[in-house]
Amino acid sequence: MSSDWLVRLVDNLRSNPAETEWLEFKSNHLSPQHIGECLSALANSACLVERPYGYLVFGIDDATHEVVETRFDPYTLKGEGNQEMLLWLSQFLGPGAGLEHHFVNHPAGRVFIFQVEAATSRPICFKGKAFIRIGSSTTELRHYPEKERLLWRIFDRKPFEVGIAAEHQSGTNVLRLLDYPAYFELLDLPIPETRDSILSSLAADKLIAPCEAGEWNIANSGAILFSRNLSDFPRLGRKALRIIQYSGAGRTETVREQEVLKGYAASFEELVGYITRLVPVNEVIGQALRRTVPMFPPLAVRELVANALIHQDFSTTGTGPMVEIFNNRIEITNPGEPLVDTLRFLDNPPQSRNEALAALMRRFGICEEEGGGIDKVVFQVELAQLPAPLFEVPPGFTRATLFAHRPFNSMDKDDRVRACYLHACLKRVTSDYLTNSSLRARLGIEQQNSAAVSRCIREAVDAGLVKPFDEKASRRLMKYLPFWV
Repeated sequence: MSSDWLVRLVDNLRSNPAETEWLEFKSNHLSPQHIGECLSALANSACLVERPYGYLVFGIDDATHEVVETRFDPYTLKGEGNQEMLLWLSQFLGPGAGLEHHFVNHPAGRVFIFQVEAATSRPICFKGKAFIRIGSSTTELRHYPEKERLLWRIFDRKPFEVGIAAEHQSGTNVLRLLDYPAYFELLDLPIPETRDSILSSLAADKLIAPCEAGEWNIANSGAILFSRNLSDFPRLGRKALRIIQYSGAGRTETVREQEVLKGYAASFEELVGYITRLVPVNEVIGQALRRTVPMFPPLAVRELVANALIHQDFSTTGTGPMVEIFNNRIEITNPGEPLVDTLRFLDNPPQSRNEALAALMRRFGICEEEGGGIDKVVFQVELAQLPAPLFEVPPGFTRATLFAHRPFNSMDKDDRVRACYLHACLKRVTSDYLTNSSLRARLGIEQQNSAAVSRCIREAVDAGLVKPFDEKASRRLMKYLPFWV
């Protein structure tokens, strides 16, 4: 924060007629314990009244709002165990409390500000207890169950996209941090001639928003989609896509590793192209020519990468989406367990914990409308006669795996059953049925080997994943549906 901006912020806060749920003034002393309780209360109350931050300001008279020159100095205070107070606060204030502090050389005297982010996904606690502001008083949240219920309802509906990635940025700095030409290019629009028009366009899509005391806040959506460098946004730096290529089928030897630090929308075509170049190729011999084709369908890779970026759980800290390329498969992993059962990925309407982000990515032509992306993935895999994709849920994550070609007799039972089930799902969404002949065509098996396909269908029936459409039909005319029909 610049010194001028901090002075404007202080004056803006002083202009409020009284202390509020998200704002408290103090002249000088407050014990470290009370500071921790107050910051917890301000963070939770700011969320309730839909403010991005709560403020505890030292050096302001709480009655007149005049600057009175504070003697408060957090660097000389000690918490429990003789720890430095700021370190002590950071240990007991959480989870995930975003806390900043600043000395302000105001023309009327020195001021000190604690700025704490509004709670986003759970109440902010101090020493395991959550606090709340009732008027200008601080009390434990548990004494006000109606406030606690309201807070949890807000968490359920408050999306990641509206959070703040960087605050109080000048218009010039916004345009330096965000790849705004990519925004207009994706929308097939000319770049406006004036800076104010560019900023207005970004604000209309809620990529940025006006902030306290003037200037701009960059929203999480603006940073994650269009940052020139995600490391410019400390809370989002770990959300950069990692692409790792290994030698062989294991993780013991890394060939190369790349972290894509540009925003997802600004870099999407570039990163998909990079992945495609790393994917192993197969040589196909036609009637007259040889040609090389990627081991995995590029369109399927594109859709799965887009899904991983869009549907990840951004509240999971310390990790981000990852693409791992092996000589026999590609694994695409994102933080957060899916909102839909993996068995229903292909037919269910889309559900995302980041709806605004998904809507923007659809407008930019990066992801599919109405959940058609997985349908495309399965179709492309079947067209290439590859083993069926595998969707897994390791604790806290979602992983999609595409496999290199394997002949039917090299597939294990799980591979065969999964191929049969997803084929039945794909047939169902096109108002058709799984049959022996359709599965033979999907697997590239000759008619004389239809008995092997019949065994595969029986395995899927025994697993409870497909069922006969008419159990009384003759074996030759038997048709099958997914279990959920």
